[in-house]
Amino acid sequence: MEDLYREYILEHYKNPSNYGTLQNPDISYTDSNPLCGDEIRIDINLNDNKVKDVRFQGKGCALSKASASMLTEMIDGMSLEEMKGITKEDIIDVLGITLGPVRIKCALLGLKVLKAGAYGLKGWPGEED
Repeated sequence: MEDLYREYILEHYKNPSNYGTLQNPDISYTDSNPLCGDEIRIDINLNDNKVKDVRFQGKGCALSKASASMLTEMIDGMSLEEMKGITKEDIIDVLGITLGPVRIKCALLGLKVLKAGAYGLKGWPGEED
């Protein structure tokens, strides 16, 4: 079964959904994983407090890009509050594979970016500018 999920991940890596940027997004946030060099940016436009349009852009491993692609599909049409409620378990479930401690950071980078943008953070507490 994990082989099917791996193929699904590779398909999202090779042909990501919602790839690109938005002009004048309501929410935009970029962050990186310094351990492996992955970087993800997510742009969101809202209408009536719901996701009207979403795009992501990034560089890095297949897992970080595929996870961000799947996440953008997941949030389409969601309210801001629903987005804030997405958990790491939701991401792990959609990926469908077992992840070790190093790979989990890659898989969750998109979620970290989404949450920071949704909460309006300018940076993570304790990080240097």
